[in-house]
Amino acid sequence: MAKKLRAWMGVVLVYGLAMGAEAFASAESDAEADAFEAAQIWLQLVDEGRYSESWDSAAISFQTSVGQQEWENLLKVVRAPLGKVIARAMTSTEYKKSLPGAPDGEYVVIQYKTAFETKTAAVETVIPKREFDGRWGISGYYIK
Repeated sequence: MAKKLRAWMGVVLVYGLAMGAEAFASAESDAEADAFEAAQIWLQLVDEGRYSESWDSAAISFQTSVGQQEWENLLKVVRAPLGKVIARAMTSTEYKKSLPGAPDGEYVVIQYKTAFETKTAAVETVIPKREFDGRWGISGYYIK
């Protein structure tokens, strides 16, 4: 009887661990979906040349590292010359609890393969971060 009880407890423990891992994976995929939606909305602002609004909706950490006017000037110099987006396809998302040079938190690193009018093969990286109020704000944007 004791052997059956131990075996049953082992099955329950393994099942509980599996369910916990599944719940974590589900929470992670929900976070990735929410972050992806925030990135899409934010990219639309940038694509439309609404640079001031993109700064307004960015993460607090982004706003404290780059001033609004500096951000607008940077995009006018770097992003505007690329022209309109011809195609953009998400190639990867990766949920992370830490990033180099950034405080620990919840981040999703999203990469896109993007074709612009004047640059047909670019990689855009957008990094949403979950803010204290639960919303996702963009904490990083890079074009290669």
